[in-house]
Amino acid sequence: MLLKRGALIGVVSTCVVLLSGCIGGESNTPMSASATQNNNIDNPADGLSGVNERTAREDLGDMLFHDVNLSLNRTMSCATCHNPQHGFIDNRENLFNQSVSMGADGIKFGTRNTPTIAYAQFSPAFFKDEATGEYVGGQFHDGRAQHLTAQVNLNGGPILNPVEMMMPDRNAVVDRLLENPDYIERFKAEFGDNIFERQGGGGGGGNPAFSRIGQAIAAFEMTDEISPFDSKYDRSLTGDYMLTAQEQRGYQLVHANCMSCHDSSAITGADKQTFSNYRYYNLGVPVNQAVRDALGNQDKDPGLAGHPNVSDEAQLGKFKTPTLRNIAITGPYMHNGVFQNLETVIAFKDYRRVANNNERVLNPKTQANWAEPDYPQTIQYTDAEAMNDQAIADIVAFLKLLTDKRYESLLD
Repeated sequence: MLLKRGALIGVVSTCVVLLSGCIGGESNTPMSASATQNNNIDNPADGLSGVNERTAREDLGDMLFHDVNLSLNRTMSCATCHNPQHGFIDNRENLFNQSVSMGADGIKFGTRNTPTIAYAQFSPAFFKDEATGEYVGGQFHDGRAQHLTAQVNLNGGPILNPVEMMMPDRNAVVDRLLENPDYIERFKAEFGDNIFERQGGGGGGGNPAFSRIGQAIAAFEMTDEISPFDSKYDRSLTGDYMLTAQEQRGYQLVHANCMSCHDSSAITGADKQTFSNYRYYNLGVPVNQAVRDALGNQDKDPGLAGHPNVSDEAQLGKFKTPTLRNIAITGPYMHNGVFQNLETVIAFKDYRRVANNNERVLNPKTQANWAEPDYPQTIQYTDAEAMNDQAIADIVAFLKLLTDKRYESLLD
């Protein structure tokens, strides 16, 4: 069974991007960024749109996020699979049209699609809503990491993952940090002079510097630079952008049919709408058979039921509802990257309306019947109104409005 952040083969860790059903983190202690200011740091990396002065911890997290030296062959960083220039997804060309991600060795691939980390800070810590019996929040598509720090550190995270960054153990990672005098200075200033003291034996399990990597990267991921809320949709709320007639129709369709799963206001507040309720659903997403055949792995993906603290077969095939922020530029879609465009995703959702909609039995991209899912017994159908092709086009027009300002040039 594969569980990952970019979902790579042979790994005990998984990620999924679902349009209604996403992102991959573990610890019960909330992470907070340092309040220490560094007045020498005022230029966001990679042209990110934030303008606020960084804290020292946030800047350290930025450095770590982009550092290829934290991978065994010094070729892969967090930013490799979460490209800041493309909505923090993995848009590298590969054999599978970016449906799944490639490891540091350029040979192994995963079985899940790498999700964006943009707006991931708003997913609450994983918990079970006792009122409804539903699971909510967490990081990764199956919520197995409690929060952003755990997303990096859980079981050594992507850095120790044997098909992601491939470092052999925590001590080897800290040795890489110690190669860089800037890291030594920053870690000591932020976490104390004894941060590099090692406790215990092999592998560096008692190595405090390693655990701080996740805290620093999480601080960076929680900055306004990664969650700017500056899309045309946001600008329309302040009167700085006027929706077109089609965008207005799309807005109305989304709010009439999609917000039961894509309304975050109860968690984030209306002024910070991320368009996800962070709950888990089985949409009956088709198996990405091409990937399974090519990788020689026919294992079913348990989704939420694979979470280490969930032992309930009713959760089989359920994945977390992703944010719709930047959705127009963060394809392919669904946990296995089986759909390449939003029109197909919405048509599929229309197929799963009430029961299987006889008017949507064909995948519009392939003109073949929709492939079967892993767990048909737990599919959750919707009672949304039927949609014609014009309605689908209107919804896509609205979804494009949710693109951060810095990525608008990537839209079709």
